[in-house]
Formats: sequence, C-alpha cells, structure tokens
Amino acid sequence: MRFETSQHMRLGQQMKLAPRMIQSMEILQMPLAELEERIEQELESNPTLEQSEGNPDAPEASPETTDADGEDRPLRIDEHGGGEEFARLDSYEAANPEAAANEYASGNSASESADGLDRLDHGSYSASRMAGERDAKQDAMAQAPARGGSLHDQLRGQWSLCEVRDDLRPLGELVIAALHDDGYLRTPLEELAKPPGEGQAIDPARMEEALRAVQLLLEPAGVAARTPAECLLLQLDALDDQGDSGWPTEAFVRARTVVEHHLEDLTQNRLPKVADKTGLSIDEIKDTLALLRRLSLSPARRLVEEQARPIIPDAIVEYDESEDRYIAYLNDSRLPVLRINQEYAKLAKDRSADRRDRDFIKTNLANAQWLLDAIGQRRHTLLRVVRAVVDAQRDYFDFGPQALRPLPMTGVAEQLGIHVATVSRAVADKHLATPRGIVALRKFFSGGVSTRGSAEAEPDELAWDAIKEALREVIDAEEKTRPLSDEALVTALKARGIDIARRTVAKYRDQLQIPPARLRKAF
Repeated sequence: MRFETSQHMRLGQQMKLAPRMIQSMEILQMPLAELEERIEQELESNPTLEQSEGNPDAPEASPETTDADGEDRPLRIDEHGGGEEFARLDSYEAANPEAAANEYASGNSASESADGLDRLDHGSYSASRMAGERDAKQDAMAQAPARGGSLHDQLRGQWSLCEVRDDLRPLGELVIAALHDDGYLRTPLEELAKPPGEGQAIDPARMEEALRAVQLLLEPAGVAARTPAECLLLQLDALDDQGDSGWPTEAFVRARTVVEHHLEDLTQNRLPKVADKTGLSIDEIKDTLALLRRLSLSPARRLVEEQARPIIPDAIVEYDESEDRYIAYLNDSRLPVLRINQEYAKLAKDRSADRRDRDFIKTNLANAQWLLDAIGQRRHTLLRVVRAVVDAQRDYFDFGPQALRPLPMTGVAEQLGIHVATVSRAVADKHLATPRGIVALRKFFSGGVSTRGSAEAEPDELAWDAIKEALREVIDAEEKTRPLSDEALVTALKARGIDIARRTVAKYRDQLQIPPARLRKAF
C-alpha cells in the first residue's frame, strides 16, 4: 500500500445563488402585509433609503452608483433627493442653533465615521421628539390592545379573587396548573395528590373538594372538566342558575338525563334509540339538541381566542363592461413610494469624505437598490401571473366555483417564459379581491378530470375544487330524511357527467367537513 499526493485539473459547472437572487425570491414570496413590514424595517435600518410623498408613477432617474434594467423595475429612484429640504434645514439651524442642538449631534461630526452618520440621521428624529412633536408610530403602539394573558394566568387571577378556605387555595392552584390548553383536566386526581419527592400525600377528598371549587367558581363554566359529559353538565348547571335563559326547567332535566346516560347515541345521531331508552318523543329530543348547541365542548378557549390575521389582497380583479373582460391590477397603494436619498448618493462619490464613511454609504446604497429591484421584479412577475390566471379562469368569474378549470403551474410558467418555481413563489400566500369575494390565488391552480354531459357532448375539463362544489350542491339538495350515501353520491355526480370513485367522494366530503349519511339524517 502506498500513499501519494498529486494535483489534477478538472472542468465543472456549479450553480450558486447570489445574495441578490435570494433576496429577490424572498420578496416575491412575501404577501403584502409581510412586504410592508419588511419595507418598514429597511427604512429604519438603511439611512440611504427614504419614503417619497410623490406619485409612484412619475418618471424617476437612477443614480450612477446602481444598475438600471428597464421594465422589471417599476420603482425607480427619484431624482429629487431633498436638497432643498437640507438647505432649508441648514439655514434654520444657523438662525436657531439652540433649537437644533441635541445630545446626538453634539460631539463627533457626521464625517468622522459610519456611526456618526447614523447618529446624525437619528439626531433630527430625537430633536423633533424633544420639540414636542407627536410620533404616529408611538401613538399607534400606545393605542394597540394589550396581548391577552394565557389560560393559566387568567384562571390564577380569578382564583386569587375567589373566597375559599386557605387549605384549598394551594390545591386549586395545583389543579389549574394541570389543565390542558382546552381547559380539561386529564391528569387523575390521585397523581395530583402525590407530591414530588418524599412529601406527604394529599387527601383525595380534599383534592376533589378543591376541583369542585375550581369548577364552580371560575369562568367560563366547564373549566376543569374531566370528560365532555362533565363539561356539558357544568354549563347546564350554570345556565340553569341564571334563571333568564329562556328555557323551562323540564328542558334542563331532559338535557342532563341525555348527557349523563345517552351522550354517545346522541353524537351518533341515533335519536330513535335515545327516544326508546328515555321515553321522550323525537320533538323533545330535538329541543334538547337545540339547548345543547348553545354549549361548548371547549369553553376555556374563549379566554385565549387566537386573533385571525386579516387578509390583505395582493391584487384586485374587476369587470369592465365596456370591453366585456376582467382586468387585474395590483393592490400596491398601501406600499410606500421608495427612493434613494441623493445627498447620500453624492456623498458616496465625494473623495474628500472619510473612506469608512463612503464604504458605509455605498453598502447601504447597494442594499437599497437591491430592495427596489426586488420589489419591482415582484410587481412585474405577480401582475403577469395574475393576468394569466384571470384569462384562463374566465368561466370561474362568470359562473362561480363550479366552473373552475384545471390550471397547472407548468402551463402558466411556459406561457410566461419563467420557471415553475417562480410561479409557485408568486402565488404563495397571495389573495385576489374578485367580484366573488377574496380568493386565494393558489386555488386557481389545481388538477381535474374530463367530464361529459352526454354521449354527444364534447368532453370538458373540470377542476377538483369545482367537483367539490358540485358535491356540495348535490348534498344540499338531498332529502334530509333520506340522505344520500357515498354510493348514491357517486351516481348523482355521474348524472352530471362527473365520474369519480366512491373513496374520492368520501375524501372530498371529509375535506368539506360534511358528515356521512347516518349523521346527516333528520328525524
């Protein structure tokens, strides 16, 4: 065996993504709300980027420090960099030196270092704050609602205000700490009564008493229940104690009987079986169901409801009656009009300035221009994709979801001459505001099947979402006392020219959150 070293020359190719390309892909994938946040962060961190109050469609010029490449850059750099404003500020400072003085501007000059530039830039902001001007961002933060506490924090706060015996208070805190996020107590009391280590075990009767106190004193009713039946019974007791629920006492008695002994049959829609066991009529059981529908199986989630993030459409589709077509345009009026500060652009070329300052400015100028290029590319690509979707899905806008056609991303990518991954990023988390409501852009991209209304008719393409809508229509039109089974649904869809398997019908029914026939049956 022999070891030796040698040198070889090899020719190969490697593809590496430049940081500029990575940033462009990230910006393209961002929905409108995230893009607004990203622009705000860049405006705060990059002194060479500023917000313009002018018309975003006005002609603007690009500085010599950056590249310009035509149509994919709708957001260009404004040629007016605010020189007049700087001159006015200089004259004001000369006439009123005490008004412009602040702790940041006193000291090193702006040309000493890049940090000096940052201090000078934020000094005017601090001066305006000390002059008594209101900050809109700080006002918005002050008026924003406070974040709600966690379930356990809110329950501990309630428990601290309850009038209970001193020996039960720590046991109640122990019960609260063991609750799950939905408010249920799934840990047996025997385990809670066993302290860690070699401590003395708690009397199970006292733990039961503490649990009962938590269930009766804390709100909402049903918290700390161990089973769904116990949760419903606690809510029934609380609703009955109110006295003004609008339900007679007999209704609560029937509801307690059904929940305690026949809840499984009730959830499986076996109403005749419940009627046979309880001696109640079907109408009385239906009244009981109406009462139980006012209750919740997870009442504790009311304390920590997750706030749904509002959907901001990235594009708007409107119908033009004069030309009988749908037009699409971007909803980018919310975005600020960005430009590069020309004073910094000139300072980057000033060789009399400190080299570190010029390098700092050039780096930020490049970052600002990359952001402008990425935003412009996003606008250009997203608008092309949206227009291609609107042209391909004209039937959807005319007739509704049941007319949705299959539209693969590869077809749109070939039509626009871009990569399919670019189309995928462009439609990710994007929404359209259409005459039929706000719709996810990705919904328009799906596969489908060929349909044939009759033997003589030409085959047509129907998207999967359109088949789901047809399935929903068939179920909505069925006779509720004799609901259609999955096999019957297959036959009904086949009559509409849609030939799919029974397991596909079952899968789509589950996706639409429609129960099976035995649970849809009305008595």
